[in-house]
Amino acid sequence: MSIDKVQEEVDLLLDERDKLEVKCDTLPECEQDDGCNTCETYKKIAEFDAKIAELEEKIESMMQEEEEDEDE
Repeated sequence: MSIDKVQEEVDLLLDERDKLEVKCDTLPECEQDDGCNTCETYKKIAEFDAKIAELEEKIESMMQEEEEDEDE
């Protein structure tokens, strides 16, 4: 998978995450102090964050590999 493809996937996940965040702001349970602990939407946002971080690490690794290949 190319860096561009992985970056596209990150961008899509960020868009979906943003949509969920907007939705989360409008949910009644989110107005409560501990609302995030019980909110399914918030859990999905956390899953997106984890996946985004994983893909960003993959991009960084791929970029380092390309730099090493160029140095050889």
